[in-house]
Amino acid sequence: MPEAQLSLKDIEVAYDESVILRNVDIEVPKKSLVCLMGRNGVGKTTTLKTCTGLLRPRKGKVFLDGEDITALPPEERARKGIGYVPQGRDIFPNLTVWENLKVAIVVFGQSAKDELERVYELFPVLKEMLNRKGGVLSGGQQQQLAIGRALLMRPKVLILDEPTEGIQPSIIDQIEDTIITLKKEGNMSIFLVEQYLDFARAVSDHFYIMDRGAVAKHGPIAELDDEAVSKYLQV
Repeated sequence: MPEAQLSLKDIEVAYDESVILRNVDIEVPKKSLVCLMGRNGVGKTTTLKTCTGLLRPRKGKVFLDGEDITALPPEERARKGIGYVPQGRDIFPNLTVWENLKVAIVVFGQSAKDELERVYELFPVLKEMLNRKGGVLSGGQQQQLAIGRALLMRPKVLILDEPTEGIQPSIIDQIEDTIITLKKEGNMSIFLVEQYLDFARAVSDHFYIMDRGAVAKHGPIAELDDEAVSKYLQV
């Protein structure tokens, strides 16, 4: 596997005395897309929050480009290049599309401003709806806004938590195309949680499957066989 852009080493996370993640080792190679899979409640979102600094492991380390970032708060990790689109999108519903995008420009300055046209190119609907409040957009449009805002940061690693959840099929196709485009450009790595199997297979290079807070299986996406799907993914 190529050199890792983001890696988790021997991660253990607990809420009070309840252990959620156990000895988790994950690598996201440079310029690749890794999909984290598993049934509900196995620790996928907890893993993403550990990458972003929203949760601190009680054991293990998180590395970005070989640098130990375990002790860094979320805002420092964002400045170092971790972009995060959480489940539920987390846009500001009472702000316009432009004001939502402007949040990233205020924080990241000229480099974010320079990315605006690129975001409009990837998601033309955002340019058409700049003055519309985020709360009135469809779920798919909100997801495009959330991804677009994260891209303004020019992240080294883009982390997406269930980007297809609750979205109409036509926009799932657009998001799939966008993610494949970003991956081909090779300017970032992408780490996502996804339940929709066809989407995961279409965009991913590698997969990890979690079961009961631990990595149960991983490998190139071509090795995700029916037996693993049946054992770990089907409800």
